Amino acid sequence: MHTLVTTTSSDSHTWNLIYLEHLLKEWGHEVTNLGACVPDELVIDQCSRLRPDIVVVSSVNGHGANDGLRLIRKVRAVQELAGLPAVIGGKLGTAGNAAAWAPRLREAGFDAVFEESEGILPFRGFLDRLAARVQV
Repeated sequence: MHTLVTTTSSDSHTWNLIYLEHLLKEWGHEVTNLGACVPDELVIDQCSRLRPDIVVVSSVNGHGANDGLRLIRKVRAVQELAGLPAVIGGKLGTAGNAAAWAPRLREAGFDAVFEESEGILPFRGFLDRLAARVQV
């Protein structure tokens, strides 16, 4: 499965992306890592060009929810990307319960939202279910 890993335009952190890249490779994925501070348009261009099986957006700066809402709306506005599986996770907000963001992010177009305190198992389960559908 080809996975595109990215962060949002305001997030300059890279260790989370490197960790995800290595973890996903261990799990058998082909990974394209776009790096830090990725403009929305670059994510869209790379999704259109590379046609990944899933987009994984990771954020640790606490602005992932706001930036993620903007990004996924732009992705879903592109007809050829409307059905592309996309997830977001990490530190999605700076104050309060980040889980409050999950419904808005899913409503905007993310297939799943993973809050940092959940750990890696829910993410792995989602990917396993997706891989089973992709292989059929």
